[in-house]
Amino acid sequence: MNLPELIHTLASAVAEAGGRAYFVGGYVRDRLLGRESKDMDIEVHGLSPTALEAILDTLGERSVMGASFGVYGLKHWDIDIALPRKETATGRGHKDFRTEVDPFLGCEKAAVRRDFTVNALMEDVLTGEVLDFYGGKEDLVQGVLRHVSDAHFGEDPLRVLRAAQFAARFGFTVDASTVALCREMELSALPRERIMGELEKALLKAERPSVFFETLREMNRLSFWFPEAEALIAVPQPPRFHPEGDVWNHTMAVLDKAAALREQAKEPLGFMLSALCHDFGKAVTTELVKGEYHAYEHEKQGVALVERFIQRLTGEKALIAYVSNQSLEHMRPNKMAQQGSSRKSWNHLFDESVCSEDLLLLARADYLGCGGTTEAEYAPIEAQAHRALAEFREDMARPYVMGRDLQEAGIRPGKSYKELLDYAHKLRLAGIEKELALKQVLAMARKL
Repeated sequence: MNLPELIHTLASAVAEAGGRAYFVGGYVRDRLLGRESKDMDIEVHGLSPTALEAILDTLGERSVMGASFGVYGLKHWDIDIALPRKETATGRGHKDFRTEVDPFLGCEKAAVRRDFTVNALMEDVLTGEVLDFYGGKEDLVQGVLRHVSDAHFGEDPLRVLRAAQFAARFGFTVDASTVALCREMELSALPRERIMGELEKALLKAERPSVFFETLREMNRLSFWFPEAEALIAVPQPPRFHPEGDVWNHTMAVLDKAAALREQAKEPLGFMLSALCHDFGKAVTTELVKGEYHAYEHEKQGVALVERFIQRLTGEKALIAYVSNQSLEHMRPNKMAQQGSSRKSWNHLFDESVCSEDLLLLARADYLGCGGTTEAEYAPIEAQAHRALAEFREDMARPYVMGRDLQEAGIRPGKSYKELLDYAHKLRLAGIEKELALKQVLAMARKL
């Protein structure tokens, strides 16, 4: 039995017992948009929890994902089966709700707790009839995100982020009335994991992730979770290099350029976060010098801001290190290519980079995110950088001085051992053959 057959069997059994089974939420929305959806949620009406559980037990090993929420699953199947429920806010947080299962609540009242009209659509599993109590189908056609209920929407502040995320992913416009509600919603009580979850969807699934941030800007909801990004607004740049405008505009353009490259990245999430964070330092370094704006060493000054930003969202150390490093090094590939830097200099850059391939992708997005720049202009710069990376790999593939070489030469591990190996590594980056490098390291050892 495959999943569609399982669902049909479930719906038929529910109907025989006097109830109805409906597809709900994103599955209906995505199907009407012609998009593939992996989230298949079923809501069962008209049956008690005991009756539904008895049916589920005939189909497989039942699991309870939330007893008080009336949400079930079946082992080995990626599906959620839920009973209708009423929710009452008890606080400001995303989880601050009192939930009451009510199998006989009715479809219209069950749908009113949904966030947006396009997510309040229900589809009868057996007949295919789509129930639309709040104008969701028309809003899908118009590309509008509109909240379902004034009374319920504001109970969950995560919906502010979801509105921005959906706007970015689907290219929707948030209705003015929904924007107005979002402007009044407090986000500080939300857990960082939920913020990161919505941000990740926007960065990795949207064709234009900039819409996520532009929407939050329109709602005036950047300040608590994204203050480093908000600080880029109205930070000036020299028009001859940045005709696109301020640092915010440039960052949004770079984000969208990066989105077109993210499938090539080895670390897509880190890559997209680096595109967002790469110029954070300009907010604290930009100054007017002899009639032109400059942001000297903004890449260095921005490291602390980048770390603070990522740490606000996650404790994942590898991700923090990746984004900090990429932001620090983002300017070097293009500068070095334009300056005709030496092989040794390139080798040092790639050695210091946490991911050289992704660094070159970030450099590309940064260059093309400057208004007026073209692919043709960037082609020779990019070609030089990729040649340098190929040469770096070639140099790193050659034999090099290792600890065992020092031991075979009679040098025992001690205080100077690390210094000798660091020197050996510098010789390796300089392209010195192993035999000559070993002689130089041994000469250094004798001096020490």
